[in-house]
Amino acid sequence: MKYISTRGKAPALNFEDVLLTGLASDGGLYIPETLPTFDKETIDGFKSLSYQELAFVIIKPFVDGAIADDELKNIIDESYSEFRHPAIAPLVQLDTNEWLLELFHGPTLAFKDFALQLLGRLLDAILKKKQQKVVIMGATSGDTGSAAIEGCSHSEYVDIFILHPHNKVSEVQRRQMTTCASPHVHNIAVEGNFDDCQSMVKQSFADQSFLPEGKRLVAVNSINWARIMAQIVYYFYAASRLGAPYREIGFSVPTGNFGDIFAGYIAKKMGLPINQLIVATNKNDILHRVLANNLYEKHPLEHTLSPSMDIMVSSNFERLLFDLFDKDGEALAAFMDKCNNESVQLPEKAFATARELFDSLAVDDDATCETIAKVYDESEYLLDPHTAIGVKAAREVRRSHDLPMVTLATAHPAKFSDAIEKVNLATPKLPHHMAHIMTDRERYTVLENDLSAVQAFIQKHS
Repeated sequence: MKYISTRGKAPALNFEDVLLTGLASDGGLYIPETLPTFDKETIDGFKSLSYQELAFVIIKPFVDGAIADDELKNIIDESYSEFRHPAIAPLVQLDTNEWLLELFHGPTLAFKDFALQLLGRLLDAILKKKQQKVVIMGATSGDTGSAAIEGCSHSEYVDIFILHPHNKVSEVQRRQMTTCASPHVHNIAVEGNFDDCQSMVKQSFADQSFLPEGKRLVAVNSINWARIMAQIVYYFYAASRLGAPYREIGFSVPTGNFGDIFAGYIAKKMGLPINQLIVATNKNDILHRVLANNLYEKHPLEHTLSPSMDIMVSSNFERLLFDLFDKDGEALAAFMDKCNNESVQLPEKAFATARELFDSLAVDDDATCETIAKVYDESEYLLDPHTAIGVKAAREVRRSHDLPMVTLATAHPAKFSDAIEKVNLATPKLPHHMAHIMTDRERYTVLENDLSAVQAFIQKHS
């Protein structure tokens, strides 16, 4: 399988190279040139597979021989061995045809574990084979950083630098990153917002001359295709247990960077009968504005009770735009350049297609808290604020009440005490394996919002 850039000018890569490359040399994102598809009979058989067995079936075509089957199976088994529920991604019913897919049973209590536990081990396998050391540079709005550190810090082949916005993630999210004692892990608190961190990562990938000789950057953010690949699996897993392929399924996805819901879109293209994909977002609602009103423009970023979605620019939206622009990389590149400087609208045909593919809703903090309280009152189920946004969107804009609607429960509520306490509910205790982070020593460096300062720090410590 070959991977091509959304902007059309970078060379096509195989899986091994795309895993190590991240951002394409032309500034685009890599996507598969073709997608594997599954017929109804095959999807019907998925319901009898464990999560790990299904992951192997879904992932194998994308890896395309870069890693031997037996080794790939072992990597997948190891990646999910530390999840604290035997189903890995259990479904919980809230109401008739209303479900939650719990994606927070991994080691850092967030859906990012599904991709980053796998990504870390895939990297280790490839780097060991190449006997190559690399620098991981990533930006996080809260959950990606801790999951990346958990998934990659064991490797002797990487130095890890994670940028997070200073004082703009929850205390638990910060401590999950900063209490890691590995000398290969460096946490950088940037005096800015997530988009500033993300911009620094993209600029650094575009020009890596600041690195020591012989080193290269590897991405752990969802610009890395392997992140999307891993997330496709749980759409098939949930749908096959709720009647697919003989029953259509809807999904409501809390998302800021568009990566998680893009995985659902890919699952649909691979043959999964998804009848609705709902983009659920907070007040930082660029995705809702473009899908509802065809207006793509940056607004000032706001700090909310759902910090993992406090994102102004959704990087993975470019992967969808590539399809909406009929795979015309040159036209897409021109459009993306305009997005950086002005308010833009999608071409009429592209906007119409996007409206057919997605529904959306923006949910503010008050509505988030109301939803947490309402669901707890109904069922004593405690939602984290991101999942609450997904539930609110599912209830507001679902197209059919006769078909299952699954909201992705993206994080454990113990990570977001501010939202839970605002509803006058008790924040659940952290699981036993994580309780130590609240007393362990933290290690992080606060840097000004300046690319040269960040790059100088990375150069010094890698």
